[in-house]
Amino acid sequence: MNSIPSVNLKDFTSGDPVRKQKFVAEIGKAYEEIGFVALKGHFLDEDLVDNLYKEIKNFFALPLETKHKYEIPGIGGQRGYVSFGKESAKGKKEGDLKEFWHFGQYVEDDAERAKEYPENVTVNELEHFNEVGKKAYQKLEETAKYVLRALALYLGLEETYFDNYIHNGNSILRPIHYPPITQEPDNAVRAAAHGDINLITLLMGAQGRGLQVQNHNGDWIDAIAEPDELMINVGDMLSRHTNNKLKSTIHRVINPPRELWGTSRYSIPFFMHPISEMKLDVLDSCIDDANPKQFEDITAGEFLDERLRELGLKK
Repeated sequence: MNSIPSVNLKDFTSGDPVRKQKFVAEIGKAYEEIGFVALKGHFLDEDLVDNLYKEIKNFFALPLETKHKYEIPGIGGQRGYVSFGKESAKGKKEGDLKEFWHFGQYVEDDAERAKEYPENVTVNELEHFNEVGKKAYQKLEETAKYVLRALALYLGLEETYFDNYIHNGNSILRPIHYPPITQEPDNAVRAAAHGDINLITLLMGAQGRGLQVQNHNGDWIDAIAEPDELMINVGDMLSRHTNNKLKSTIHRVINPPRELWGTSRYSIPFFMHPISEMKLDVLDSCIDDANPKQFEDITAGEFLDERLRELGLKK
């Protein structure tokens, strides 16, 4: 496959069983063949998107010493600010050319679950930053829930199979700033080739060239969304759970051509994680003689901890 398929979530939520099944078949096929889709019909409205970009641009424009106030030690970068070059791809020593912020789960109905997660960090200098971030987080989480419902049906599971695993899950909204490049990068790119850790990732800001996806032939293809589309891909947790039936595809963000080095790039991925005790054991329905079980049993929490250490975010 040499392009990213486009699907419309409104087909799934339309109430029309034919349109619903069409969406299930399209997204399932895309995730088996390339692991990415461009999604229209999500729950983010244009005003919320505009406000979110405005707020994150304002944050990243703050003085470095101000941003450093919000870099919280001891939590593996799971909330607040993570400074430039701190994260690297698995197996790569060079830090990515980016800085980012993390909004995490807003647990409002489970005091014990709330204790599992670090608290979200409030930016005092920007009155609406946290409010807008929370709204965007919740709309992306809602969108992800319906995508996972479609995938549950595709896999022959109950439609709501994932619902209890993702309610109050350890999901992360990560606004990223790739600053202007001021000198020849020393073997570093904006985001080195990697697979995502989580169940699925919903990416805002994939308009324009930069994001590239590696297809099954090993070719890099541009993944460019329309202004009203989110790019959504399978993460390693879901790939593992489905015995690699649904593909977690390697992707990267390349540096721009030299004439565009002076420009910033912003992107905003939402990493949909389940609760830590979800078992990622391979589904029985994804094992047969031609596809024997490929992965050991592990929980989502154990898998996340292992990967954060590999990325250098947790010691």
